[in-house]
Parts: sequence; structure tokens; C-alpha cells
Amino acid sequence: MTSAESPRGTRKSGARPALTSKNSAKARAARHRAVRAESAPDLGPTTQGANRIPVGLSSSAVYPLSISECFAVAADLGYDGVEVMVSSNSISQDPKAIRNLCEHYGLPVLSIHAPTLLVMQRVWGKDPWTKIERSSELAAEVGADTVVVHPPFRWQGSYAEGFHEGVRRISKDYGINVAVENMFPWRTGVREVMVYLPDWNPVDEDYDKITVDFSHAATAGSDILGMIDTLGDRLAHIHLADGSGSLKDEHLAPGHGNQPCAEALQKLSHSDWTGAVVAEVNTRRCRTIAERDDLLLHTLSFAREHLGQLSHD
Repeated sequence: MTSAESPRGTRKSGARPALTSKNSAKARAARHRAVRAESAPDLGPTTQGANRIPVGLSSSAVYPLSISECFAVAADLGYDGVEVMVSSNSISQDPKAIRNLCEHYGLPVLSIHAPTLLVMQRVWGKDPWTKIERSSELAAEVGADTVVVHPPFRWQGSYAEGFHEGVRRISKDYGINVAVENMFPWRTGVREVMVYLPDWNPVDEDYDKITVDFSHAATAGSDILGMIDTLGDRLAHIHLADGSGSLKDEHLAPGHGNQPCAEALQKLSHSDWTGAVVAEVNTRRCRTIAERDDLLLHTLSFAREHLGQLSHD
């Protein structure tokens, strides 16, 4: 990764992809693994770059716990901050309550995740632009510099058609990085269903800022190392997780799947990247609090190690 501004995608914004295509996620993943095996760079010892990259905890990683409990867990385990997923939980929508939590636990809000998920279509009403506007306003009020958004669904009409221009306008209006997240095609047997417009992969789209989610990349068969290189300064944010490339979006702990999570973090550590790495792992199958905390502590330690933030004295 370099600090140079990467070239923009060349996809025409009006081009509408076919509804379905051949299921090629496994083939894409195998091709990327083969390339990595042949050309893996020697980055040398993992050392912290000029900027210490903060490692945050997403409130979705402790679901169904509240935002207050997310701050408590993050502080107890030693995370640098929190990503607030806006949901039906009232505190997640309340800037004053969030600022109070920041002050109480001594942790900043690193990012806000807009309620653009399928299961949150009614949070802050049905209008998707309202969701992004209010998320950006919330971010500005709590001191976060990034709002994570998903690309539009295929059925969202004019919202999808004006998405590039709309996120750029909101980002400028609020002074916030509105970072579009990579998603994945919905896979059904031998076919892939393209439910996102303009595309599930934002790399070739004309967005100013992008979030790269390692679990989504695993499901899509994408190459996270190539994405980091291609995006350059357009990369604003990382969702740290892992995946095995199954049909499901797994959000495994890093090192528990087949993604080059360590190599990706090492690549960032050798750069002057100024974004944040946020743990977004699935802890819902943990049977005890101790098991959940062990998983989150493993994720934090993994990030610290490969970002060059652990002392080996």
C-alpha cells in the first residue's frame, strides 16, 4: 500500500449488472491463494508505522448486549475505541448518551455504522438517505470521523442510481468519511444473485472512501491484499474478522479462517495509513462470558501483534 491516491474505478455508474451469474467465489478465492503463494512479499519484521493504528470493538461483536455494555467490554479488554452500530437500541441513536459513555470509559467512538443492513430497514424510517444523513450527523456530534454504509439493494431504485453522488455530498456536508463497505453476492448453489447496486464490490466504483471487511471478502472470494494495494488512500476503515469462504458471512476470529489477515495487517503497519481497524467478529455462539471475552481478547492480541504494537522485550 502506498500513500498515493489510487485511480478511480472505470465502471459506468448507469451500468446495471445482471441479476444472476455463475457462482465463481471459490474459483476467485483459489486463484488469489495461488497468486499469494507465488508472490508473497517479504515485509520484514512487523513494526508500528509512523501512525499508531487504533484497534476498536464493534458493538455488533457483543450483540445482543447494549452499547453501554460494549464500552465496558472494550475498556476492560484494552481496546482503543468503539464502533457504534446504529440500531433500535435508543442509546445507539443518542449523541449525548454516547458522549457520556466516552467520558466515563475514556474511549472514543472511532466510527458509526449506519443502519443500512437488511434487518434494520425500519431504523430511522424507510428513507435510506435519512439513515446516512443522521448517521453522519451522529458521527460529527460524537467525534467519529467515519460512517460505514452498505451499498444499496437492487430494489432501492433512485437511491441506488444516485448513490455515488449522494455519499460524496453527505461526506462533504458533514466533514465525515462515508466509507462504502465491500459486500458479497448471495450464493445459491451454482448461481450468484447480485442483490447490490451498483455492485457488491466497491473497489471499481467511484467512491472517495471504502471500508474493507475481511469476512465479506472471504464469502465473495475477494483478495484483501489486492484490495488494500488498489485502494491506496481510498481505504478508510477495516473490519477485522475471518472466513472460510462458505456460503455464510461467518465473521470468525482472525486466524480461524483462511484469509491472509496477518499479512493484511502487516501491510498496513508498514504504511502511513491513518484509518482504524475494528473487530467485528461473531460471538453469539459463545456459551459463557469468559468464552466471549477470550475470543475478543484473541482478536485484539492478533491485531496488536500484526500491527507491530506488542513489546517483545
